[in-house]
Amino acid sequence: MDKPKILIITGYGVNCEAESEHAWKLAGAEPELVHLNDLLDNPEQLEDFQAMMFIGGFSYGDHMTSGHVFALRVKHHMRAQLQKFIEDGKLIMGICNGFQVMTKMGLLPGLDGEYFEPKVSLMQNDCGTFQNFWADVRFEDNSPCVFTKGLGTMPLPIRHGEGKIFTLDAELLEKIEAQGCAAARYVDQDNNPTQEFPANPNGSLNAIAGLCDPTGRIFGMMPHPEAYLFPENHPNWDKQKLAGKLPEQGLGLKLFKNAVNFING
Repeated sequence: MDKPKILIITGYGVNCEAESEHAWKLAGAEPELVHLNDLLDNPEQLEDFQAMMFIGGFSYGDHMTSGHVFALRVKHHMRAQLQKFIEDGKLIMGICNGFQVMTKMGLLPGLDGEYFEPKVSLMQNDCGTFQNFWADVRFEDNSPCVFTKGLGTMPLPIRHGEGKIFTLDAELLEKIEAQGCAAARYVDQDNNPTQEFPANPNGSLNAIAGLCDPTGRIFGMMPHPEAYLFPENHPNWDKQKLAGKLPEQGLGLKLFKNAVNFING
């Protein structure tokens, strides 16, 4: 069986290409790094891939809010190709800045098949400052998300200053919840969703850490699974080893394996 081909967009301030590329390789895929300019010059190349990824970093210096400029360039230059990519049943993943890009573009939450009309945003953390530590993230069993199926709760690193999922539309938030599009949440020590800092590092509504569309094929989250590919990535790996609880692989790899398994059928 041929390895699924994954497009990873690079350039203009995003900086997680190395770990993202390695994550897909470990999961059994064939990732390819493509600079944004090259993609915009030839958006038809999207047809060669089974999935694409918007990675973390600080695209365009987070001018006019994080991910905004990057999202506008992609949306206005290759909207038709992205729409076909979605209609063909392919996967899209966004992490941190990539998640911010996807919300600003309107790819998420994608309710009622509307993918290019922004409905939610990612705002400045309630604490007002950039946060960089590990948080516990619960992946919801009732979500259709392809990437998060059966993963339960895992610790993941967060690195962001604008991670608060927010909308003034209460009805929209209810629809997100009803359709299982709140795929990931920040939880406390009892595995319950929380608004309390630091377990919830940004004050995100309903403790949401990640969203998917109703098909489950389009997914974005603020925490970084690509930064937890090896057991030793965890800050307490030595204590885990002494306690006999060190996993064989970094837990973040599971999201990428889920995606590859889905593509391979």
